[in-house]
Order: sequence, then structure tokens, then C-alpha cells
Amino acid sequence: MAWKDQTANGVLFLVVGPSGVGKDTLIDVAAEQLAPTGHFHFAQRTITRPASAGGEAHEPVDAATFDALIGAGAFAVHWRAHDTAYGIRWTALEPLRQSVNVVVNASRTAIDRFSAVAAHTTVISITAPPDLVHARLAERGREDADSIAARLARRVEYRADVPVIEIVNDSTPENGGCRMVEALRTAVRPYSVQCAET
Repeated sequence: MAWKDQTANGVLFLVVGPSGVGKDTLIDVAAEQLAPTGHFHFAQRTITRPASAGGEAHEPVDAATFDALIGAGAFAVHWRAHDTAYGIRWTALEPLRQSVNVVVNASRTAIDRFSAVAAHTTVISITAPPDLVHARLAERGREDADSIAARLARRVEYRADVPVIEIVNDSTPENGGCRMVEALRTAVRPYSVQCAET
């Protein structure tokens, strides 16, 4: 049986959106509420970024180690963006095989690759007003004005056969997190009655 066919009872949620829309914050709020239920697993990313860089709690590796992990087949999906490499280990998706839903901070460009390894994939698209995104990116201080402008101008079309739920993160972290939690709980109902009751 193919690995994908063994994930039929778990939903893979891909949280996507441009930098500055607040993905990390909403994922953290959702994880605090949903991870203890046992029905949701929040995958850790492997990133060629030092732990001291802040942001999400990730597995930091250097470029050589990342390439070695690719060669060893450790990643279910990996991608590169803005001179940084990101990977999701197969072990991070293993809960799908136990009917546990998995939430991944993903790239919009990697949706096809994720869909190839999970029977049920749903995109959670986080958006925010451009002026708010610009302010968040500027406050973060990682990029210059030209880089921020390039991020704001970037557009990616989603596949027509993958469900997409949009969350507008234009309020408080608590409000946005509530929207995220409700979206995740609602989206599992077509696949798992048990998860709908959490």
C-alpha cells in the first residue's frame, strides 16, 4: 500500500500566506488549544536558519546538513525561498497514519508536493491588509524596503482541486487564533466525526 493511501483518515492542513500575515502567531494559538486534544499534530520545520533568529520553534541546520538530509530521503517535502531552505520530515507527517490531523506551516509553491503525500489536503490561507503586512515586516527588521515590496507583490494561484479556507488576520492574535481554531475544527468534519467533537 502506498504511503499516501495510509493517510486516508487524517487531514493535512497547509497554513500558507506571505510573510507578515501572522502565520506563526495563529499556529501557536491553535496549537495551544488543539494539540492537547490528541486529534491535531503541529509539525516542526527543519530550516537553514539559526535558532537565535527568533520566530517559530524550528529544527535549525546548516546548508550542508540540509542537503545531506535530502540525500538521505529524510524529507517528505522540502523547498527554498529567499535564500533559506525548509523541510518537513516524514516523521512529522507520521501522525496522519494514526488518523491524527497534521498542521504544517507551508509554502504556497509546495502545495502540489504536499498533496502528493496525503490523501486529504486542505489549505488554510492567511491574509491581512497590505499596510498591516508592511508594518509587521518592517518591525521584524529582517529585510530592506525593496525586499518587503517584492514580498507584497508576490502572487501564487492555488490548485482548483484543493480546498482553500481563507482567514483574514486583521485583528488581535486572540481573534485571529479563534478563527484558525474554528477553521481547523470545521474542516475535519467531512473526514472524522471524532475530531469534529473536540
